[in-house]
Amino acid sequence: MFLAIDVGNTQGTLGLYDETGAMRHGWRMATTSSDTADTLRSRLGGYLHMDGFDYPDVTEAGLACVVPVLSRAWRRCLTEVLGRPPLVVSPGMDCGMEIRMPEPRSVGADRIANAVAARADYGAPVIVVDFGTATTFCAVDKKGTYLGGAICPGIGISTDALVQRTAKLPRIEVVRTDKVICRNTVESMQAGVFYGFVGQVDGIVARMRKELGCKAKVVATGGLAVIVAPATDAIDVVEPMLTLEGLKIIYDRNN
Repeated sequence: MFLAIDVGNTQGTLGLYDETGAMRHGWRMATTSSDTADTLRSRLGGYLHMDGFDYPDVTEAGLACVVPVLSRAWRRCLTEVLGRPPLVVSPGMDCGMEIRMPEPRSVGADRIANAVAARADYGAPVIVVDFGTATTFCAVDKKGTYLGGAICPGIGISTDALVQRTAKLPRIEVVRTDKVICRNTVESMQAGVFYGFVGQVDGIVARMRKELGCKAKVVATGGLAVIVAPATDAIDVVEPMLTLEGLKIIYDRNN
C-alpha cells in the first residue's frame, strides 16, 4: 500500500492508499519540529495499528515536507519502514508540469502537489487556494503550466498576532458569524477575521482570473477550507486531501 505524507508547519496529513488507488484511511498529525525518526516511526505505527494495519502493509511512500529538519527525520523513518528511501517531492523532479518561475526550486513541495492534483481532477486553467499555516494561491494556465501565485499569512497566524499585539483582546475560535456589525468583542473579532479572509480570497482570485484571462476553476484545500468556502462564490470545490492525491500522482509518474 502507498503512504502519502504532507508535512506542513502546523500539522501534517497522512493517507494510506490501496492497490486500486483509493484512500483507505487518512490521519492528521501535529507538526513538532523536535520529532526524531524514532519518534515519527512510533507515531506512525500508532496510527497504523489503530486502524488494523502494520508496517509491512506500507510498501511505498511519498513525502512533501516544508520543514527541512523534519524532512530529514521523515526520510530516515520511512527508509527504515520501507527498506529503501521514499520519494520526496521537489521542484527538480518529474512532476509532469512545467514550473515557469525564475527559481522553480523555491516552490514548496505542497504547492506543486496541489497544482498537479487540481489539474488532473479539473483540467486547466485552475487556481488552488490552500488554507494552511500560510494561505497560498497557485495559478495554472490554459496550457497546464504552473505560473506562480501569492502567499498570505494564514488565519491562525493572523489571529495569534491580533491577540499578542493587543492588551485586552481575547483568543478566539475562528467561526462564521451571522453579521459583521457585532455587539460584543469576541463576535466582532470573529467577524473581522472570518470575513476579512473571505474578502481576501474574493479579491486575489478575481485578480488571478483577470491575469489568466479566463474564469479558471478554483479548488480549495487545507484545514479551514470547509469553513471559508461556503461564504464565498470564488471557490468552486473543496478537496481536503488534495495534496496527498498530488503526491500519489507524482509517485506513480516516477515509478
